[in-house]
Amino acid sequence: MPTKFRLITIPVSHYSEKVRWALDYLQIPFQELPHMPPFHRGATKKYGGTSVPVLATDTGAIHDSTDILRYLDTLHPGKLYPNNPELQALSTELETLFNLTLGVNTRRWGYSHILTPQLLYPRWTLGVPVWEKLLFPMLFPKIRSILTDSFDLNPTSAAESYREIERVFDRVNQILADGRQYLLGDRFSAIDITFAALAAPILQPLEQSIPPSPLALSPPQMQADIRNCQATPAGEFGLRLYRENRH
Repeated sequence: MPTKFRLITIPVSHYSEKVRWALDYLQIPFQELPHMPPFHRGATKKYGGTSVPVLATDTGAIHDSTDILRYLDTLHPGKLYPNNPELQALSTELETLFNLTLGVNTRRWGYSHILTPQLLYPRWTLGVPVWEKLLFPMLFPKIRSILTDSFDLNPTSAAESYREIERVFDRVNQILADGRQYLLGDRFSAIDITFAALAAPILQPLEQSIPPSPLALSPPQMQADIRNCQATPAGEFGLRLYRENRH
């Protein structure tokens, strides 16, 4: 097993939080190296990547949050992913749905509401090198333009992404309707981590690595969306996962 792990992140990235949680759950010591956009690109480039998270080990680097969790499962077989073939199809379905629909849309929904320097500065710069913090005011207008184009942010993007989030929550509601404790049954897994971490932007759990901003600071529609999602069975489930299984 590699003797040292370095996790390159953007502090507020929910995909980074997904990997942090898995490392903490498996009790694997690691050093986090946080960077704000666009400096994360330079930090990941040395490991052959362009985006976060990247897990660097003594023997190489793993890119993409799911690939990292799969790698960690090889170090602790069966702790993150099920060995039961009957559960593997559901595991794959949900992991894909959460990564490609939930995570993408909670990010787009969030940036649609709070793409302002006042709200982003404390979340982007937590723990990053001092010189990155100092450059934030100068770089933010350019970064905002890049994010707007990259995520197709527009007057309707928050509502569009919220509908996609609702669709994912409906699927989780359906699965939880039989009273199961976790998404794959009676055992906590990578699928639970993935759902809760990628839903965190719209659930705002107090136990996440970067504490949420006071809800009152958010725009009114954002507050309404958060409260609505928190009140669903899926939302209550995600919040419970953070209370009982994080830190």
